[in-house]
This record gives sequence, structure tokens and C-alpha cells, in this order.
Amino acid sequence: MRKISADLILPVDRDPIKEGVLIVDESGQILSIDNREAHDRPSLEIYTGAIVPGFVNTHCHLELSHMKGKVDTGTGLIPFIKNVVQFRDFPEEVIQAAIIAADKEMYEEGVVAVGDISNKIDTAACKRKSAIRYYTFVEMFDFLQDAGASTEFTKYKAVYDEQADGNGNRKSGVPHAPYSVSETLFGMLNSMNTEPCTVSIHNQETLEEHRLFMDKTGGFLDFYGGFGITLDAFEATGQPSIHYALKHMDPAQRSLFVHNTTTTAADIRAAQDWSDQVYWATCPNANLYIENRLPDYQAFLDTEARLTIGTDSLTSNWQLSVLEEMKTIARYQSFLSFETLLRWATLNGAQALGFDDELGSITVGKRPGLVLLNLEAGMQLSAATRAKRIV
Repeated sequence: MRKISADLILPVDRDPIKEGVLIVDESGQILSIDNREAHDRPSLEIYTGAIVPGFVNTHCHLELSHMKGKVDTGTGLIPFIKNVVQFRDFPEEVIQAAIIAADKEMYEEGVVAVGDISNKIDTAACKRKSAIRYYTFVEMFDFLQDAGASTEFTKYKAVYDEQADGNGNRKSGVPHAPYSVSETLFGMLNSMNTEPCTVSIHNQETLEEHRLFMDKTGGFLDFYGGFGITLDAFEATGQPSIHYALKHMDPAQRSLFVHNTTTTAADIRAAQDWSDQVYWATCPNANLYIENRLPDYQAFLDTEARLTIGTDSLTSNWQLSVLEEMKTIARYQSFLSFETLLRWATLNGAQALGFDDELGSITVGKRPGLVLLNLEAGMQLSAATRAKRIV
């Protein structure tokens, strides 16, 4: 049993506790929360700084970790995707070494859970052994080709069957994005996910996606044509792409919309009217890396949306640190308080993945992990803020 104290404890689900004490057992479970004056000082581990729950990274592509630094920044999404396809095939030992290193990096940065996109089984072995809890989203796509949906579903179902679901991990089959999943494949995924789960989908990441659905124009026509794929059967909906997703996803499941760089307040309201289990993952460093733009965070505040934080992959980021994502948001959107960002990075993320029974807040009975931050005065992030995992 450990008695851990710091200048400030930030439980997330309750007010901050000045000079609080956390009684923690060997498994990391919070047994009680107390104040420092109730304990003999020599019995305490006392830290300078603020203790927060472990971070939840709701969007990552761990299997792409070997591609760090290989894709140019600022190209836009469509050229970025082309580059990812070009660089995916590497020696297996290189891929595995990069996966293990990235998992270790996240752990040391205070990450306790990850929502991870998988198109292959490359990450399964690491996840089975990891100290991090993974929710694996086995992502499927058929490039809007209904005729090929069954073949693609069978291929990715084999990946799903081999992905890790022990060691506290979970998994579900999910659609890649509105612009890449047919109505038929959406239906197959809904039939597959019969138990309560989280369904992730890339959403409104580029204006080209918007143009495709509004009037069947834009870069995706040439993109698909370059792979010999025709969109002759596709008909524009005349609505933003999220409406196509809402029409074909299951509102009874938790839904995690990812990136949302062109999402408007009207889009958010439409999704939240559709279901009361909607979450939004923002990956600011990846958004800047790929499209050089950020979401309209004020629209999410105005609609009381539940945001979470992701890192995307090392193909589109310089590191896999939730803290660095928080810093980026604070740098460009200084009106957002640290307390708001902390909730996005912890409890909201845990709820989105269905891990909030144990993670996301410093609450008696939970095993949230504990991370020490050296914040500036007034609970402000700075370039010098670092995360130190203490549980």
C-alpha cells in the first residue's frame, strides 16, 4: 500500500484537492482519498506538482509506427493516404520493433488506454502483453463498392478474430470513413456488433470529403480513379458526409467520430439528436501535420459535445503523447481551460471506450493510473510541462 500526495490532486470527477493524499494498493486501486494533515509526513510519498488520472488516447494507428518521418507534412489528406499505401510494406521485424517502442512511449507518457485502429494483426502480440489497455477498432472499407462488401468483410473479419481481446482489451468491427464504406458493408458491421460496444469512424477530415457528398466533385474522384475504382454508382446526397454515416450506423452503440476538422455546429447537433452516445475525438497535431488546420472547438463547446483526445499515428505525428496534444490545443485555442482539456484527455475518453468503470478519474475503487504534471501557476500548461507516471 502506498500513500501518495502532491501539491494538488485533480480527480476530474470532483473539485481539486490541495495537498491531498491517495491511498493506493499494489494493483493501483484507489482505496481512499484524504488530506495530508490526517497522516504522518514520513509515511507519505510527497510530490511537487499536480497528480491527474492516466490519459486515454482514443485514436491511434499503432500498426503504422514504423512510418515515422516518412510522409511529408501539409500535403492534405488525399496525398497523405497515397503515401501511407506506398510505405506500408516493411520487414516484419522492423514493424514489430516500432510497435513495441510506440507502446512503451505511450505508457511512459502516462497513457493507460488506447482506442487503436487496426487493418492487420501486427499489433495483436504487443497488446496481449502491454500494460496499456487497448480497444481495437478493426477497420473495414470497400471503397463504396457494394458488390465487393462481402469479400472485404470476410477479409477483415479474419483480422478481427485474431486481434487481442484478453488482458482487459476489447475490440469491435468499424467503418473506416463515410467516403470509403458502402451501405452494404455498413449493414454487415451493424450485424456483427450485436453486443454493446464503441464504433469509431474517421469523420469530416477534409473538404474533399464534403465535396464528394454534396455534389460528387473534388479530389476523391481522381483518387479512386487512380486505383481503377469507378464511382459511377455513387450518388451525391446533397448533405455533409456525416449524414451518410448517421443513416447507416447504429445509434444504440457508442459512436466515436474522429478528426472532425470541417465539422460544424449543425453537424454536431444532428449527430447528438441521432444518439445520446456520441463522442468526438480530436487529434490536433495530426490535423496540423496533414491538413494544417484544426477543428472549430468553439462549435463543440457551444453544443456541449463530449470531446476526447487522440494522437493518430507516428506517420502523422511527431510523438504519441496525449499531453502534447493538450499543449497544442492550449497553444492555438487559449480560451480552453486546462480543466476542460484534462476531462477530454481522461474521463471523456474512458467513457467513449467503455473503460470508465476503472479509468478516467481518481475515484475510490478505480485503477486509473496516476500521472504527475509540473503545471504553471493557475493550472496552466506550458512547453515545459512534462508527464511522469507514478502508478
